[in-house]
Order: sequence, then C-alpha cells, then structure tokens
Amino acid sequence: MSIVALFSGQGAQKVGMGKDFYESSATARAMMDEADQVLGYSLTQIMFEGPEDELTRTSRCQPALYLHGLVAMALYAERVAGFDIDAAAGLSLGEFTAHSAAGTFSFADGLRLVARRGALMEEACQNTRGSMAALLGGEEEKIRALAAECDVDVANFNAPGQIVLSGSVVGIEAVVEKAKDFGVRRAIPLNVAGAYHSRLMQSAQDQLAIDMKDVPMRSPRVPVVCNFGACAVSEPSQIREMLEKQVTGSVRWTESIQQLCAMGHKKFIEFGPGKIIAGLVSKIDKEAQIISIEDLAGLEEALENKG
Repeated sequence: MSIVALFSGQGAQKVGMGKDFYESSATARAMMDEADQVLGYSLTQIMFEGPEDELTRTSRCQPALYLHGLVAMALYAERVAGFDIDAAAGLSLGEFTAHSAAGTFSFADGLRLVARRGALMEEACQNTRGSMAALLGGEEEKIRALAAECDVDVANFNAPGQIVLSGSVVGIEAVVEKAKDFGVRRAIPLNVAGAYHSRLMQSAQDQLAIDMKDVPMRSPRVPVVCNFGACAVSEPSQIREMLEKQVTGSVRWTESIQQLCAMGHKKFIEFGPGKIIAGLVSKIDKEAQIISIEDLAGLEEALENKG
C-alpha cells in the first residue's frame, strides 16, 4: 500500500499536543526528552501546558509541530509491521518535518534547524509591521492583480478557492477593502504575528540560507515534494535552495498535492494536530483518501482502518 506522509504547518498547534503520546509510549517519551535536551529548554512543557501565547510564538510552535509530527509517525510505524512512507510533503514548516521523515537530515539536526528558522522568523515579525488575509473564492489571476495593486505577496495557494495574501498591515487592509472588486467572495484578516511567506521575511531567509550550509543533508530515501517548486527534490543543494526560498516565496500546496496524485499516490496520512491538511487535500482531489493522526484516539482509529 502506497502511503504519503503529510505534515502540519504553523497555526495547527494547540495546547496539550502530544501529551497523550508521551504518557502512553516509551518511544514518544524518548523522542520528546531528546528534543528538550537538544533545545536546552522544555519544549514539551510548553506543548503540554502552554500557556497558549507562549506555544503560539513562532520560535516555539515550529519546533513543537516538527516534534509532534515525527512522534505521531513513529508511533504509527511501530504498530504497523513493515510500514514505510512512499513520499512526503509538508505545509510550510511541515516541509522540514517531511524531510526529516524521509531521512534528508537527522531528527536532532532538523530540530535545531527548525528552531533556528522559527527564531529568525519571529525576529523578522518583530522588526516589521506585517499581516495576512485569507481570500475565499475568486480567480487566481484576479487575486494576483489584487496583490499587485495593494503591494503585497501571494503567500499560500492552499486549495481551489483558498488563497492567502501577505504583506504590510496597510497593504492587507487595502486587500480586505478591495477584495470584492476583484471577484473575491470573502476576505478574512488572519490573527498572525507577521507577514509570513512575503518579502517582509527576507532577513530570516538570508540568515537561514547561511545557517543551512552547516546542516548535513543527504538525498531523501523517498520523494519529498517542496512548497516553492511544487516538485520532488532530491539533491541536497536543491533541497537547501527550496527550503530557503520557501521563507519569502509562495506555498504552492494545491500543486504539490496534485503532483503527488499525478505520481500515482492516493492514500495520505496527516501527522499533526488540527486536521487542517485533511480538509485542504479533500478540496484539491476528491479521490484522495486521507486520515489524520493528531492524538492517541486518532492513532487507534488509523490502525483500525489501515486496510
């Protein structure tokens, strides 16, 4: 059975994430304790107990989602004989988790890299005045024209009829005001710390590119489809480039899932909280089969339905 692993992006985090995994599994405890040791602070305490505003910080939620996704996959793998993934992808931050799952870099190296990415992006948010808005309905060409008129960037192509714009607070306010004139059914300002996947993240991208040079990487053992190129990447130099450009570039999630389906994959498992990715995949390809594992109950349900 061909399985694609998909991993959550920022915004999926929730207080309590992973706690039932930790309490029920020696494997989960070992991975989570290692994460705390690697990072030099108790990420798990923030995951389990919050407070929510601390977990929501970019520098905290990114490593938390990385850790949670890999723990969820490890627990599923140890319960299913001979399990391995055939491809992987992740939404924004989740692309890093996908590479770790595919063996591009080690668990610890990936965790350090993700923590660094989160810290750099948090700093960029603090140094700029950015915002984002989700646009529902509307044609891509018209939404690109709207972005250009308001001097903002296209952050995410999440699913048909769902595109996210990102940029200055003034620019996003203009987007919300003018959206209907460009055929958008609804424009929803997002409660975010800054303008992710926009030019306002350039400082984070530049520094991350420098930091990634020191991270050992190898070709993944299965295809990993990248956000920026919406294609499978295998050479370490190309992987570094795609992970770098993703910080300011558009997340082409719709095309990424379409690419995986074109490669013959129809069965997906979302590892991470919230079931956000499952909702997007269902909109992108009606024939795709996706289950979500975000907690112990989801794990048990997935094991019952694995056939």
